[in-house]
Amino acid sequence: MAQGLSDRQLAAMHDRLLTLQAKLKAQDKDSAGWREPVELDQQSVGRLSRMDALQQQAMSEAEARRRQGDLTRIDAALARIESQEYGWCAVCGEGVAIKRLEIDPMATHCVGCAK
Repeated sequence: MAQGLSDRQLAAMHDRLLTLQAKLKAQDKDSAGWREPVELDQQSVGRLSRMDALQQQAMSEAEARRRQGDLTRIDAALARIESQEYGWCAVCGEGVAIKRLEIDPMATHCVGCAK
């Protein structure tokens, strides 16, 4: 088995995951208003404006789903750190390269198994 991450590297990844988690939660809170139901009163909003609002709402909902998926992956990565499984491939058990974790700190597979 390849060598795991150092304590310093694990601490850095832990801090990075917490920072990313806080950022995603803040973005989700800031964009909550865009996901509210769109008013369909034609007297107050024109047809094109309503269509724009519906499109914005759909895009905001898709972004919220993506953020929620990332938050779930962050929670899983933090749990792997706690259980001392972080940085190890979930398939082959070899170490995940630090460069891969720097690109995607939630990665669960080494490059070979990710292919």
